[in-house]
Amino acid sequence: MDQRLPPLIRALLEAHRYPGAVPPVELVQTHISWVLLAGDFAYKIKKPLKLPFLDFSTLERRRICCNDELRLNRRFAPDIYLDVVGITQTAQNPQFGGPGTPVEYAVRMRRFDEAGRLDRICSRGELTPAHLSDLAGAVAAFHADAAITPPASRFGSPREVRAQALDNFHDLSRLLRHGHVQGRLDALRAWTEAQFKQLAPLMETRKAAGRVRECHGDLHLANLVLINRRVRMFDCIEFNEDLRCIDVASEIAFTYIDLLDHGQPGLANWFVDEVFSRSGDYEAARVLRFYAVYRALVRAKVEAIRTGQTHADSGAAVTYIALAEHLVAPPPARLTITHGLAGCGKTVDSSQFLQNDLHASTLRLRADVERKRLFGLAGTAPSGSGADTGIYTPVAHVRTYEHLREQAATLLRAGWSVIVDAAFLKRADRDNFHALATETGAAFAILAPQATPAQLRERIHARSDLGGDASEATLEVLAQQMLRIEPLAADERSNLISLENSG
Repeated sequence: MDQRLPPLIRALLEAHRYPGAVPPVELVQTHISWVLLAGDFAYKIKKPLKLPFLDFSTLERRRICCNDELRLNRRFAPDIYLDVVGITQTAQNPQFGGPGTPVEYAVRMRRFDEAGRLDRICSRGELTPAHLSDLAGAVAAFHADAAITPPASRFGSPREVRAQALDNFHDLSRLLRHGHVQGRLDALRAWTEAQFKQLAPLMETRKAAGRVRECHGDLHLANLVLINRRVRMFDCIEFNEDLRCIDVASEIAFTYIDLLDHGQPGLANWFVDEVFSRSGDYEAARVLRFYAVYRALVRAKVEAIRTGQTHADSGAAVTYIALAEHLVAPPPARLTITHGLAGCGKTVDSSQFLQNDLHASTLRLRADVERKRLFGLAGTAPSGSGADTGIYTPVAHVRTYEHLREQAATLLRAGWSVIVDAAFLKRADRDNFHALATETGAAFAILAPQATPAQLRERIHARSDLGGDASEATLEVLAQQMLRIEPLAADERSNLISLENSG
């Protein structure tokens, strides 16, 4: 047994201290906690520390933080976070929940298979778009219900956001004194200041609109786990409100950066697009890159601090600086539209298009989803409309395509490439979006999957039988589309691309 451990932790490594029969107890340490794995449960005890970002220095502070940890994590993992238990008697002879005044507190959690953590799934090459879609749904739903911070609070205010971003540069300049690194940090600071000046009004607007919420605060892959084939969040930040009460875009940027760090740009791209598709908060894309650069530089700072403590090579910190540099220089924007009849494969191909983006800088707008959002419906909710009725009238068509154009313009001007997944049967609609590309200085392309009439009918049948898709196309709709489609003209075909040359 490690004699450097406190007497309480050494005693709690003895299996007989726990209710029921348990196998040998395992200890996992982080820099702020001890986690004792005992049978079906885990007991998390906070270390008596006081750091710039947390205070566990007294028993009362640890009790409060244990209760906060339980309350906050039960928002999304009530079956994992069970209760807070007092540890009584003495450090040498501790007892869980016994009589007397507690000498310590622990958060009791239900154990899960660590192999199911998303960072480990990713390292095995088994992380899939379906996992990230499930996570996106969970994150969007969680953010929709999370408590909104008071409008007068400091949380998420432009002043606080700027101060936190500049803190990174102050600390990194002190920790990494290499001349070539200083120049790179100066360039990133200049970009940050310029972006902040441009985005500060939007940050203020988002705060006033309730986009700054009590989030998770630490949403990286190691704090996500697959249980019963569903992705679950756990281990949120309980000890520091400033790290937890943030713009939801900053939270999304955390996972985005972590996926990039794991070498998964396609999945990073897919995750962000799936969150926005569910929330409809496409304004977040305008600030996402700013927050992503901030997150990358936080990681650089953490690595630089570790380097100073261990006297190791500073390569890891510089790698995160390079990631930030990659983010501030996205490739030129491109506007891609799809074209084709119901069932031809537009959504399938545009999904693959997103996952093929090695720069993680493309977002998709689905007409089927955005049309329903305009009419107050969830993306997969049935509208009860028939062909040319309800949300599919000619007026609704015009309204939907105008909305898609406005959203695409916002994203393009924010430096994102956009693919618009819609039928685009009419030449006038295609020309309107080609003009948008010209207005915004973006390249223009058309993705037009092909399928036989038999394949179209088969796919529409299969989609209808499966359910759960935003598309409501029927065979009747397909028949009407076949009569109305205006095929691509010769001059339009020069803009055609395929999945193979979409990069």
